[in-house]
Amino acid sequence: MIKPFLNLGLQPLANEYQKSPKKLSIKKGQLYNLKVCFNTNTKLVSISKRIPSEKMFNSKYPYRSSMSLTMKASFKNLSQIIKKRFNPNLLLEIGSNDGALIKNFNKDNVIGVEPCKNLAQITKKNNFLTYDDYWNLNLASKIKKKFKFVDVIYSANTLTHISDLNDVFKSICLLLSDDGVLIIEDPSLLECVKKNSYDQFYNEHIYLFSAIAVNYLLNKFNLEIFDLENLPTHGGSLRYYIKRKKNKNFKVTNRVNIQIKKEIFYELHKFKTYKKFSNNVSKSKKKLIQILNKIKKNNKSIIGYGATAKAVTVLNYCNINKDLISNFTDTTPEKINNYIPGRNIKILKYNKNILKNYDYVFLGAWNFSKEIIKKEKKFIKKGLKFISHVPFPKFIN
Repeated sequence: MIKPFLNLGLQPLANEYQKSPKKLSIKKGQLYNLKVCFNTNTKLVSISKRIPSEKMFNSKYPYRSSMSLTMKASFKNLSQIIKKRFNPNLLLEIGSNDGALIKNFNKDNVIGVEPCKNLAQITKKNNFLTYDDYWNLNLASKIKKKFKFVDVIYSANTLTHISDLNDVFKSICLLLSDDGVLIIEDPSLLECVKKNSYDQFYNEHIYLFSAIAVNYLLNKFNLEIFDLENLPTHGGSLRYYIKRKKNKNFKVTNRVNIQIKKEIFYELHKFKTYKKFSNNVSKSKKKLIQILNKIKKNNKSIIGYGATAKAVTVLNYCNINKDLISNFTDTTPEKINNYIPGRNIKILKYNKNILKNYDYVFLGAWNFSKEIIKKEKKFIKKGLKFISHVPFPKFIN
């Protein structure tokens, strides 16, 4: 049974930045009602409204993994783990983005799958084999004809973007060798609940995984988690190492049992947990608006830092516009001089002195707060204050 527990109101497509200020329309399909649900059978948490992939992932997709030092370091570290632990002859990445992971491998040993043609073009130019298509059974069959089997299939923050999970895992099972390993990493539902980070939900994040739900899902395909890592990326993620049940080369580590026990302790398998989460989200909204209004009443200025998809959810849910946050700053070329969808706040090109004219900074990219605060320490010493809404709205330094 699917039960709704959180309504984040009318939201725009989170990565569809506007070239000029404009009012968005429900009738034109520019806004949708963002509701989050819990499946009492599968234990999956998902959004109810599914936007077609073609509308979300296209030739103008603005997110680039390589723009973040944190993500670049994470992918480089993972590439070393994969080489040392699994030594694959052939690795395939679902959602290869701008090549932040695959560039750490020999070009002859990796395949990229990236439906956003502007990003696929980057890796193609660097001579990495990249399929600029959506991951599904048709594409997997096409790759199988050429390569037969793949030793390691990897995906970061991509599988939860695909509505048909049955097709996703059928496609993986078609290509994965009998002794092969599937590695997926996505934001952790447990960390989301603990941190009250409701901005993990937007149109691209169709699902938010728990180990409990992943276990349930994999069982249908005779797959199982054999190891697991907790990661700091994206505000707290889980990296799952998965194999075929018949593969005896890898024993199930205790880390898997520890994570599932922890999720059971926090009652991620019960609907009441999500009702409580929803109440906390409502309180967070009120508190954040209070903080921003108080700052503006004192005639102080606020800039947003990181025009992220997460920030789009927060700004639209809390009805925050340019009267409260005058501008955002970002390093991503596709976002600069555009406007936050639904809020019409202009995104300025980041430079090392951009913060000097502001009194407060709202962290749109709160999940990179350590990296950002280290980078901007000279302004903090001069009195600049950062605001985060996670785990509850507060000033940080």
